[in-house]
Amino acid sequence: FLKTEPGAERWMRPFVGSDDFINGKFRHCLWLKDASPSELRKLPQVMKRVEAVREFRLSSVKEATRLAANTPAFFMEIKQPEGEYLIIPATSSEKRDYIPLGYLSQDVIASNAANFISNATLYHFGVLTSSVHMAWMRTVCGRLEMRYRYSAAIVYNNFPWPFASSLRPPCGENANDESAKAAIEKTAQGILDARALYPDSSLADLYDPLAMPPELRKAHAANDAAVLKAYGWPTDLSEPEIVSRLFDMYEKLTASAKEDAV
Repeated sequence: FLKTEPGAERWMRPFVGSDDFINGKFRHCLWLKDASPSELRKLPQVMKRVEAVREFRLSSVKEATRLAANTPAFFMEIKQPEGEYLIIPATSSEKRDYIPLGYLSQDVIASNAANFISNATLYHFGVLTSSVHMAWMRTVCGRLEMRYRYSAAIVYNNFPWPFASSLRPPCGENANDESAKAAIEKTAQGILDARALYPDSSLADLYDPLAMPPELRKAHAANDAAVLKAYGWPTDLSEPEIVSRLFDMYEKLTASAKEDAV
């Protein structure tokens, strides 16, 4: 495409969904959100694609899609973060111990086949990639065939975090313990550092249970222990025991929310 329209290069962005991110094979899209009308009209091949989008949307049976034909140069929904973000694949193999999560720059456009969290810290990354969150995910998530289907509404929004927030009472003996958060940040960085030792390997390679390198497995084990300690739980809990304790927390949190609403 760029051979016939080299001026479009400044508007090309990597485009990533779940499979793209896990396998490290990003596609590309035209991100024309900030392109002025005069700039667009200087790019005839781009304009042809914009016109094709307009015609496609006009042919839809959905009213919302037909209305979006009025802005054919733009995605129907623009949710792209303004800064670095944490991506959580919406679909992932059930054979993996952990859903591969990771950070992407704002220049990488996330598709609707992935979830993302803006301004996520290492603490957030550490908790979400832990055995605690994975145990919760495996219990409550949907499935596509047997693959995990991670959703914000069911998995993320209902997950009981280890520390209190403005809406949640303290849970666990280490609640509000900043040193525990710092420990998670350290082990979370350890996971990223272990991945960086294998720059030629995709996340699919790194998280294959048979191929997972020992440095990465060790880093995850350290992170799992740090997260369990943040909850005030023994580090040798089984997955069923973790799930049971999380549901106890969930019941307390929802009961408290109901009382506050009365």
